[in-house]
Amino acid sequence: MTEKTTEKASEEATAKTPENTPEKTPEKTAEKTAPLHGVRVLDLATLFAGPLAATMLGDFGAEVVKVEHPTQPDPSRGHGPSKDGVGLWWKLLGRNKRTITLNLSRPGGRATLLRLAATADVIIENFRPGTLEKWDLGWDALSAANPRLVLTRVTAFGQFGPYAHRPGFGTLAEAMSGFAAITGEPDASPTLPPFGLADSIAGLATAYAVMTALAARDRTGEGQVVDMAIIEPILTVLGPQPLWYDQLGYVQARTGNRSANNAPRNTYRTADGNWVAVSTSAQSIAERVMRLVGRPDLIDEPWFATGADRAAHADLLDEAVGSWIAARSRTDVLAAFEKAEAAIAPIQDVRDVMADPQYQALDTITAVEDPELGRIRMQNVLFRLSSTPGAIRWTGRPHGADTEEVLTELGLTEAELTSLREAGAV
Repeated sequence: MTEKTTEKASEEATAKTPENTPEKTPEKTAEKTAPLHGVRVLDLATLFAGPLAATMLGDFGAEVVKVEHPTQPDPSRGHGPSKDGVGLWWKLLGRNKRTITLNLSRPGGRATLLRLAATADVIIENFRPGTLEKWDLGWDALSAANPRLVLTRVTAFGQFGPYAHRPGFGTLAEAMSGFAAITGEPDASPTLPPFGLADSIAGLATAYAVMTALAARDRTGEGQVVDMAIIEPILTVLGPQPLWYDQLGYVQARTGNRSANNAPRNTYRTADGNWVAVSTSAQSIAERVMRLVGRPDLIDEPWFATGADRAAHADLLDEAVGSWIAARSRTDVLAAFEKAEAAIAPIQDVRDVMADPQYQALDTITAVEDPELGRIRMQNVLFRLSSTPGAIRWTGRPHGADTEEVLTELGLTEAELTSLREAGAV
């Protein structure tokens, strides 16, 4: 996002009413230029892949309506640390979404969702397979209400198969996919990531799937069902492991921070107690590193000519690189590697990330005004478009904050809203 766009997004966020009501004026420049302006998404999903996909669509102009149960809101509102009773994760995950409540298991909730579906382009849901059908809200009912609808179903295992009806989360995908099996030190236990890796990858994939389905609709005029299984995208990003096994019987083992494809590749501790990461995926980089650390003689070894052969001599290479780095401060190490045009990065925690000059230049962590917490900083939109940039228009809103407004826009009367409230449907 450009500086100008960031300033505009911040100004728009600041200009909200105390209730943080989203700007309704469609003539706003950010609205008009947003590439997904005019696309309406109903986010029925929770924890985390489906909602993240909806967030990314909202960041680039889609009108996202978050639909939550009246008494059981999206658990992400309470996940992780909070400030003054306000869940912080939700401020990120719920941004650019209007929030309403509907109990889909009640007749009034079902009827209202069908009316909303008739106005929508996309529904994203992650109920266990068969749940929507139990409420008579399956594909037949939804597509009858809107033949152009894209129904996006995000579940752990997909809509069919022996595991389809099992409960599941991203952790199970990280285990099943082979990720945990190759993560960790060789003599230690398999390691799971300390964050929602599989969910996040699936969220990215889901946003891509939605855009693909919408592009198809532009040609055919008809919507369709997207079946996203969280166990699949993470397997895709793990690379050619199935191919290696199929053709060679090769099973990748845990190697810690090392790689079976190149060396030196590891984390190394500096003299002042900090850590850096070095990669030598390219032969030329490997040669520069060895010259820098005072071991140009190793370049002439026959085994140095390929990454796999270098990996077989990782102990020797790590000793050479590690001892050189251990004698110097992180500042000096980074400067020397940069001068030598060798690949290195500091091991950073979130404090370092917030102060990193490259992230600052990209405005990767941007400031947004929030009516409950004031000025807050969070990740910016995912990528920069030169002509139709995305924007953070507002942060995650309170549970059900826009129910009356959205349903009134839909045409419901005050009497109908009262009836829905009395029936526990909103």
